[in-house]
Amino acid sequence: MTATPRLRLKQPSGWFAAGCEVREAAMLLSDSAFKLFMWFCLHAERTSGTICANESDLASTLRKTENQVASLIEELIAAAICRRLERGGIEISDRFWPYERVAADPAADARAYIATVKRLLLQHACVQCAFTPADEKLAEQWRRQAITLEQVDRAILLGTLRKYAALLNRGRGSPITTLHYFTSLIDEARTFETSSDYWRYMKNKLADLEHRWKRGRSQGAPDVSAETK
Repeated sequence: MTATPRLRLKQPSGWFAAGCEVREAAMLLSDSAFKLFMWFCLHAERTSGTICANESDLASTLRKTENQVASLIEELIAAAICRRLERGGIEISDRFWPYERVAADPAADARAYIATVKRLLLQHACVQCAFTPADEKLAEQWRRQAITLEQVDRAILLGTLRKYAALLNRGRGSPITTLHYFTSLIDEARTFETSSDYWRYMKNKLADLEHRWKRGRSQGAPDVSAETK
């Protein structure tokens, strides 16, 4: 009797265990939603089945609009395949996650949240912040208050957008040096209900103002006219 040859993976790392969970999801979802589900599966943390992602990031990665991504996520939620986490991000439900979950580590969760807040803050050129222990403490306070990373991202977007407008209009000014600068904007980001199209417009506006400010600094003559509405 000929022995069955042992199968070998061409790529031993980065693969996902697609079994009955994936087959069931394929029966429940539209093609586009199933594609998003598989993207979540391939990128989620294996020990928890969670992924830190928002509509804006996913739209850019998947080459879809934020509205399309939001609609697909709602389809996943309606099918009880995924759920939104209060702290931000997506969790795949046990029924559709093939791996055994490891009990959550609160300390690791806090570190990940704080690290993401730091990244969101320092990605802007008008921010010159050392991210001190006081900033870390504020970020942890926001996490305990169940402020999502998306809300933090939007608060930082609003703050940096207004800072660039002020810098360009005045021709000079000081950079943002602390996370506390955005404290008053957190409530605005949490309560300001508007479409994802608005936030996409605001991000494009921010990119434009940041480019103009950088160009002005390199030329030694900042653009002195800017508006944000």
